[in-house]
Amino acid sequence: MDSLRIKNIKKCNTIPEHVAIIMDGNGRWAQKRGLQRIEGHKEGINSVRAVVEAAGELGVKVLTLYTFSSENWSRPKQEVSALMSLLLTTVREEVDELNSKNVRLTAIGDINSLPIAPRLGVLSTIKRLEKNTGLVLNLALSYSGRQEIVQSVKKISQDVKNGLISPENIDEELISSYLETHDIKDPDLLIRTSGEMRISNFLLWQLAYTELYITDILWPDFREDDFFDAIESYQKRERRFGKVGDQVPKKDLIS
Repeated sequence: MDSLRIKNIKKCNTIPEHVAIIMDGNGRWAQKRGLQRIEGHKEGINSVRAVVEAAGELGVKVLTLYTFSSENWSRPKQEVSALMSLLLTTVREEVDELNSKNVRLTAIGDINSLPIAPRLGVLSTIKRLEKNTGLVLNLALSYSGRQEIVQSVKKISQDVKNGLISPENIDEELISSYLETHDIKDPDLLIRTSGEMRISNFLLWQLAYTELYITDILWPDFREDDFFDAIESYQKRERRFGKVGDQVPKKDLIS
C-alpha cells in the first residue's frame, strides 16, 4: 500500500467518517472472462479486503457495503444459493483477520430472511468482533431502503398510538433515530462501481446530502488506489448543505 499517498490524504484532514459502497459489476466481470457469475463475486472478496484495509489505514470510522439487496432474492436460485454459501465461507475465513485489525462487524437489513447457516455465521462473527474499537464494517444484507423507511414509519405510528411520542414531535432527527443506522452518522461519501448512475434502493434517507462518486471500474477490479481516488475526489469538494459558499465556515470546506 502506498504509504506516502496515505500520508498526503490524511494531511488534508477531511477524511470522510462514513463511506458507503455499492459493489456493482461482479457478474459482468465474470461474463467478460467467460466465467460463471459467482466467480466475479469471489474475486470481489479481494476488493473488500483491500478496501477494508485502506479505510482502516485512513481512519475511516464506518464502511457500509451493499452486500445483498432484498431485490437480489429474485435472481436465479442457483446464484442466490452460491452467494449465501460465499457469504458463510467469507465470514468464517475473515473473522481472524478482521479481529487482528480491530474491525467491528455490524449488519443492517432483514437478517432473519437469510438461510440459517449464513445467518448464524454472520451473527456469530458480529458477536466475536463486538468489542473491537476500530473501523466499523457494516454489511447491508437483504436490505431495502424503502422497506427500512416503511418499518420506521410503522414503529413511529405504534409509539404514537401508545402515547410514547406526540405527532408534533416527529421531525428528521426522530425519524433518523428509528432507522437501522440510528447509531452511526449518515454517509459522507457513496462510491458506486461499474458506472451505473443510480442508488438502487440503498440508504435512501441517509444519502440526502452524501457526496457521490461513480467509477466505471467493475467491483472485482477495485483496489486500494481506486479507493484513494474516491477519497481524493471527496476532498476537493465543498459541502454546502443548501448554503452558499460564503456561509460555510472554512473548517467545513473541502479543498
